[in-house]
Amino acid sequence: MIKQSQWIIFLCAAMFGATAQAAPKKIQLEYEVKRDGELFANVVENFSQDGSQYKIESVTKGIGVYALLGERKLSSSGSVTKEGLKPKHFELHQGDNQKKSLIADFDWANKTLNMQVKGEVRTQALEKGSQDLLSYAYQFMFMPAKARAGKMFNVTLTTGKKLDQYQYKVMARGLKLNAANTQFKTLHIANMPAAGDDKKQLWLAQDQHYLPVQYVLTDDKGANFEQTLTKIHVE
Repeated sequence: MIKQSQWIIFLCAAMFGATAQAAPKKIQLEYEVKRDGELFANVVENFSQDGSQYKIESVTKGIGVYALLGERKLSSSGSVTKEGLKPKHFELHQGDNQKKSLIADFDWANKTLNMQVKGEVRTQALEKGSQDLLSYAYQFMFMPAKARAGKMFNVTLTTGKKLDQYQYKVMARGLKLNAANTQFKTLHIANMPAAGDDKKQLWLAQDQHYLPVQYVLTDDKGANFEQTLTKIHVE
């Protein structure tokens, strides 16, 4: 199974997007994931906004032998503010293995992130704008247009085990990419990994709320993971 840090790539998006007024209220995205060219898993994600509250759910089902690992389920809920999504609660579960479950509670009043990892409680200072692995991908629909002009940006998010900052660079704009029977105009971004870290690249639909169309990750051992959009439904 892909290690925890590798899943950041599959749940991240860029610091660019439409305004809050233009953001859709319901989104369903489906992906297929390949590992070194071999079909590895299918992913279904659902985003919904009800008034000032949002909810996101993601389910990954392995294919073939990978199905034995059980479904990977993530959920994020919180509020929608003028700055975008403000997570309150995040969970990650891998099959029936409770030891792999991760839970994070965002205590904004006390500026504290409380995480549960294997029954142990970990606490870190909560920084403004922090996201979780799931909310991050949808947060940037709400960013103002001026945020699109940057060439480098930092992202603060929790994996459920820790809260950390990640640096990304804009590689190209307006690249055409075919996915889900559609040709998207995409923004290509990539992380700036230190020696030995995973390399991550994202292609985001500029003409579809900057939703992620494709992710490519190359881990420190050279294995290549590619997640590509197969279906999209936006309301």
